Amino acid sequence: MKLGNAAFELAELRTAQERDAGISRARAAVNARGRTFCVDCDEPISSARRQAMPSADRCLACQTKKERQRGRRG
Repeated sequence: MKLGNAAFELAELRTAQERDAGISRARAAVNARGRTFCVDCDEPISSARRQAMPSADRCLACQTKKERQRGRRG
């Protein structure tokens, strides 16, 4: 029975490690320096967008379009 508990504890530890790694990746992405010009249309990204989302690499119009396309694919 002890082996079952050890396996459960190991699974919980692994889950916590994966969660912490995911949080670290998300923080790094949010804190990453964004771009001045959109990667899709090469238009300037507005200063308001860059202030609201410093890691932005698309202008609002292109980001909206990308999210809508992603939504259709499910």
